[in-house]
Amino acid sequence: MSGQHPPIDCADFKAILAALGLQKRKRKKQTSGSHEDWVGVVNGKWRKVTVDCPKAPFTGFLLDSMARQAGVTRKKIYEIYFGLH
Repeated sequence: MSGQHPPIDCADFKAILAALGLQKRKRKKQTSGSHEDWVGVVNGKWRKVTVDCPKAPFTGFLLDSMARQAGVTRKKIYEIYFGLH
């Protein structure tokens, strides 16, 4: 992976989702799964992004998939990421 697109760890990705206006959804009942759902409106559309921290750091296909779920591009994800650092 190039230096322009470094892997994104889970804490940073959650900060990116928060910057997009998404919030962590509280679980209705206690489960042992590692997935978290982040929900909210991005660019006028309701979005749900599933985050699985044990799969971090996020790169490639998984990062693209979560960006699509959020309704943004990988470029937008990295613009926010580099703004955090």
